[in-house]
Amino acid sequence: MSRSVDVALQSPQESDPADRADTDEPVETPAGAAGTGLYAVSVRNLCAFAAKCGDLDLRFTPSPTAQQGRLGHQRVAQRRGPGYETELSLEGVVRGLRVRGRADGFDPDSHTLDEVKTFRGAVEAIAPNHQLLHWAQAKVYGALICASRKLKALTLRLVYFDVVAQTEHPFTQRCQAEELQQFLDALCGRFVDWASQEQGHRADRDAALAQLGFPQLPFRPGQRELASAVYRACLQSRPLLAQAPTGIGKTIGTLFPALRAMPVRGTDKVFFLTARTPGRQVALDALQALRSAPGPGADALPLRVLELVAKDKSCEHPGKACHPESCPLARGFYDRLPAARQNAARHAWLDQQALRTLALAQGICPYYLGHEMLRWSDVVVADYNYYFDRSAMLHAMATDNQWRVTVLVDEAHNLVSRARSMYSSDLSHAETLAVRGQVPGALRARVDELLNQWQLLHDAQSRMAPQQTWSQLDAVPEAWLRALQKLCSALGEHVNDRPGDTNAAVLAFYFRALAFAALADMFGTHSLCEFDRADSADIPPSTGAADAASQVRLGGGGFDFPLDAAGRLTLRNIVPGPFLAPRIRGADALVLFSATLYPQDYYRALLGLPEDTAWLDVPSPFAGNQLQVRIVPVSTRQGARAASLDMLVAAMAEQFTRQPGNYLAYFSSFDYLAQACQRMGQIHGQIPVWAQARQMDEPARRYFLQRFDAAGQGIGFAVLGGVFGEGVDLPGARLIGAFIATLGLPQFDTVNEVIRVRMDELFGQGYDYTYVYPGLQKVVQAAGRVIRSETDTGTVVLLDARYREPRYQALLPAWWNIPQPG
Repeated sequence: MSRSVDVALQSPQESDPADRADTDEPVETPAGAAGTGLYAVSVRNLCAFAAKCGDLDLRFTPSPTAQQGRLGHQRVAQRRGPGYETELSLEGVVRGLRVRGRADGFDPDSHTLDEVKTFRGAVEAIAPNHQLLHWAQAKVYGALICASRKLKALTLRLVYFDVVAQTEHPFTQRCQAEELQQFLDALCGRFVDWASQEQGHRADRDAALAQLGFPQLPFRPGQRELASAVYRACLQSRPLLAQAPTGIGKTIGTLFPALRAMPVRGTDKVFFLTARTPGRQVALDALQALRSAPGPGADALPLRVLELVAKDKSCEHPGKACHPESCPLARGFYDRLPAARQNAARHAWLDQQALRTLALAQGICPYYLGHEMLRWSDVVVADYNYYFDRSAMLHAMATDNQWRVTVLVDEAHNLVSRARSMYSSDLSHAETLAVRGQVPGALRARVDELLNQWQLLHDAQSRMAPQQTWSQLDAVPEAWLRALQKLCSALGEHVNDRPGDTNAAVLAFYFRALAFAALADMFGTHSLCEFDRADSADIPPSTGAADAASQVRLGGGGFDFPLDAAGRLTLRNIVPGPFLAPRIRGADALVLFSATLYPQDYYRALLGLPEDTAWLDVPSPFAGNQLQVRIVPVSTRQGARAASLDMLVAAMAEQFTRQPGNYLAYFSSFDYLAQACQRMGQIHGQIPVWAQARQMDEPARRYFLQRFDAAGQGIGFAVLGGVFGEGVDLPGARLIGAFIATLGLPQFDTVNEVIRVRMDELFGQGYDYTYVYPGLQKVVQAAGRVIRSETDTGTVVLLDARYREPRYQALLPAWWNIPQPG
């Protein structure tokens, strides 16, 4: 299947503010050059690839909104005389490239071509390398229109339009058609070799994938069934929800069919998304096996694999800002990028370490080289947030470039909680108060207006529920939101007009306020609005009891306002489906897989999956006699824990004495864990124990897992649903059993009870959706650490009497042999 694709070449990390606002080119259509054999590229992307130079500079710069950009273009066109042509579609073929785009305007009488860029601030502040890029675009359009209209010369007019002052700042060049054609020819010459290379890579990749064999034959039980379902989902372009047991090789069992479907479906890229760092490494290991699948002595599979990591994990100069005056790797970034890009494309395997080596060899930033190579990679391994978050880069680029992508979501049960956090936000009185002393005096009236609204909100809630600090609101208070929006507008004007004069604290508050305001505009039944008036942080005390006396003067600005108001407004998303919908639609195929996706209706409802989403439940290959399941009828309810602690640790010690070895013991909280661990040491001090600590760093986590040595024995205490509750692979004698205390149900508190009521209104199963399903999912994941292969055996001890109840047993794996009370 032949597809002509415009590869969007502008760097994702540093787009031109003027280009972000302007609509100077149409979106390229994948079939635009179908059947012509030509490689299609837009004017803007050609220039970004072949004409961009200079530094990487990510300092905040003024930029118009998209609407301001459109209105600015219209205003410039309205000021031109009769006969002026706007939005001219132009294209031409140069060196086998189909170059096309849309010029802003042309005056046929004076033969003047306009390239319009909207801006805010001072025209002198527009970076020189951005100006060169704008001129390059103007010259390409000039060459195209000279060729199409047989012009010998024309005037290029680069117009910078100030969206605030509504003024034009024109710069002109008189150019001969011949010199413009030479300029375009030179740009295409720089690009055509790369384009030819990319076409060759795509052809080689698709040919190799069509013949790709499974590298780990024979298939494990259930693995072929999973692979077949994924392959069908990719070809049919439909979502798939797949539950498959731990240990059957889900990662390679989903990657292999997704890759095999690429040449058949015409897929551009596969995004493999994970919730945790270990999941990325498992995916990379599977991809290494697939790249070696052709066999010994054969060339590796021509597949470019890219790993994207968080910026703080790949930054070479922590604490330095991303601009040439601060970071040496930002200086001349675009001058050295072509060589780094070519080396990276040739290397093909671009995990974190490889990217670092390739980038530093050219003296550029590894993190942003990774962003650049996203455009040229076939498989991208990254965290969920790169595709599902509000500012998700993978989704934005796939949409902008009309890529056909397959999205594989590993351990998809985590997507509910992760997506909820992505689409939640909060803002506090304390941070509003703190920013007041940081803003210029002219802006403090806007801050004070919001502070007054905080006071009114605090007072109103105090009167309505004097004994209750937390309350649910029907929506963000209208007056409070108006005050926030006015403050955001004022701060926006300030940071746009004086980007270099705005300190980091004000910028941080501004971005948080914008995020809150944006979610407030989209508020609905999918979210809760909460106000907690007890959230005060560190603010100065009031100076007196009376209202008039409860005033202080801050910052020397002459503004008085009350400081006895405290509180935090939270927009808590509980049903992320409405926000995820565009991302789900944006995937040509979407596969969500996990060992714990039951009941499927829970995940379908909360994630907003389409009606045609397919369901697969792969039977477990494990036999019931591999896992001994015991239930200890102890009460682990909050009020009974102290009284039952001795019985609980006695049951653990009895199992350990009967069968010494390595065990994991899971508890619902760090406090409960600490109590049990301490009691175990007091009564059964002969049993070695070690415990998960709060906020463990990577070395501490590795040390915790290293204690599970095949020749050793002891009990590691961990939090249920935490970092050791899933994604941990301790095969054989490294782990022979697990103790699981409680049902893992979320805490019964005011917030969760409000969520239960809302879930009941939306889905009719409030208690199950809020407590039971999230809790039992953590239990099954934790127990899944014990049996990792068809040869493993082990024990799971369920430490709670409620596990005897049929409604809870129905949510446990069917292959478990759970003893029934006699």
